[in-house]
Amino acid sequence: MHRTVLIAEDEPYIVQSLSFLLEKQGLQVSVASDGRQTLEMLRAAPPDILLLDLMMEHLTGFEVLEVVRSEEQLKHIRVLVLSARGQENDRRRALELGADRFITKPYANSDVVSSVMTLLESRTV
Repeated sequence: MHRTVLIAEDEPYIVQSLSFLLEKQGLQVSVASDGRQTLEMLRAAPPDILLLDLMMEHLTGFEVLEVVRSEEQLKHIRVLVLSARGQENDRRRALELGADRFITKPYANSDVVSSVMTLLESRTV
C-alpha cells in the first residue's frame, strides 16, 4: 500500500524539491497550487499527510486547516505546515487549528523528510 502526500504549495521550486525528496522515500506525491484546489483534492482522495503552505490563493492554509479538522472524512489526515510566516502567533494559530507540526521556511530538507516519516509512523501506531 502506497503512502500518500499532498503538497499544497504555490512555489514551483519548493514543489519540485519536496516531491523529489518524498518520492525518494517511496511516497506517492500529489500537488495542489492553491487553497481551493487543495480542498478538492483532499475530498477526492484523502492523503495520509498534507504539507500545507499558509500563504496560498483563494483560501489560506489556515482556512484549509479549519475545513480539514471540521470534516469527518478529512480530520484523520496528518498536517505538516511549512510556512515563511514563522511568527509565534502564526505557529500557535496553526497548532490550535489542529496542525500536527509546523516548520518555518527556509527549512532543512532533512527536517521535512524526518517530520513526514515520523507523522506517518505515528499514524500507524
